[in-house]
Amino acid sequence: MSVRWLSGKVAAAALTLLFVIVFNFFLFRVMGDPTDQLARLPRATPEEIQKLRGQYGLDKPMLGQFTDYMGDTARLDFGISQRSRRTVTDEIKDALPWTLLLVGTGTLLATLLGSWMGVKAATRRGKHSDQALLGFNLFTYASPEYWIGIILILVFAVWIPILPSGLQVTPGTEFSNFFSQALDVAKHLILPATAMTLMLIGQYFLIMRSSMVDVLTEDFITVKRATGMRWDRVVNRHAVPNALLPLVTLSAIQFGAVVAGAITIETIFSWPGLGELTYQAINDKDFPVLQGTFLFFSFAVILANLAADCLYFFLDPRVQGR
Repeated sequence: MSVRWLSGKVAAAALTLLFVIVFNFFLFRVMGDPTDQLARLPRATPEEIQKLRGQYGLDKPMLGQFTDYMGDTARLDFGISQRSRRTVTDEIKDALPWTLLLVGTGTLLATLLGSWMGVKAATRRGKHSDQALLGFNLFTYASPEYWIGIILILVFAVWIPILPSGLQVTPGTEFSNFFSQALDVAKHLILPATAMTLMLIGQYFLIMRSSMVDVLTEDFITVKRATGMRWDRVVNRHAVPNALLPLVTLSAIQFGAVVAGAITIETIFSWPGLGELTYQAINDKDFPVLQGTFLFFSFAVILANLAADCLYFFLDPRVQGR
C-alpha cells in the first residue's frame, strides 16, 4: 500500500509537470509574437523580421511549433535569449547558484529562527514574551518584501553605511584567493538574506506556535509530565518532533512564495540570480528567457511538493499505513 501511495504522488507530480509544459507553450504564444518588438525598430527590414521568425520557428504552423517545443524541452533546449544572444540554459545555469545561495540561506535561517521562536512562544503562552514574539512576527508577516528590502538598504547602506546595498561582489576588485572572495560575497549576502529571512520567518513562527499549542494539550504530554519527566525534556523530545510535521508541508507550499519573493528581493539588491534574470526578461520582453525561467520555477515548486510528500511519508506513521 505504501508503494502505491508514493507511486500515486510521483504520477501526480509528473502529470502536473506535463500540464505546466503544455501551458507554458500556449501562455507565451498568447502574449504576442516576439518579433513584433523588432518590427517597431526603424531600421528593421521585412527580410530581417522574416529571418528572425525562422530562427525562432514562428514561421511554422502551431502544431509544428508545439512539436519542436516539446522536443527542445525534452533536450533542455529553451532557445536563445533575445537580449544577450546566449542560450537560455546558460543564462539559467549562471544565475541558479546565486539564487540557491540567497534562497537557501534565507529559508534556512527563517525555518530555524521561526521554529525556535514558535516553540518559545507556545511554552510561554499568554506571557509578555509570547506577546512580543507574536507582535514582531505578525509585523514581518504583513510587511511587503520590497518594503523590507528598501528599509534595510536605507538603514544599513545609507544612514549607517556598513554594508553594501547591492550586487554579489565588489565591482572591480581582484581577489587574491577563494576565501577573500567568499568573505566579500558573504558581506554582500547579509542584506538580501536578511530581507528573505524577515519575509518568511513570520509564517514559520505562526505555524510552529499553533502546532506546539495543540501538541502540548495532547494526552501523551500529560502522561509524560505525570511520570515526573522534566518540562524541557518533554518539550524537546516529545512535543517538538510532533509539532514539526505541519512545518514540512508549509515548507513545500511556501516554496512558490519564496520564488516570487526572490524575484523582488534580487531586483532590489541587484542580486544576479534567477529573480533578476526574470525581471530583466520582463522589461526586455525576452520571451525565451521568460519561458525558460517560468518552466524552471514551476518544476522547482512541483519537486519541492513531491519531496515534502515523501518526507511526510517517513515522518508520519499514519501516512505509512495508507
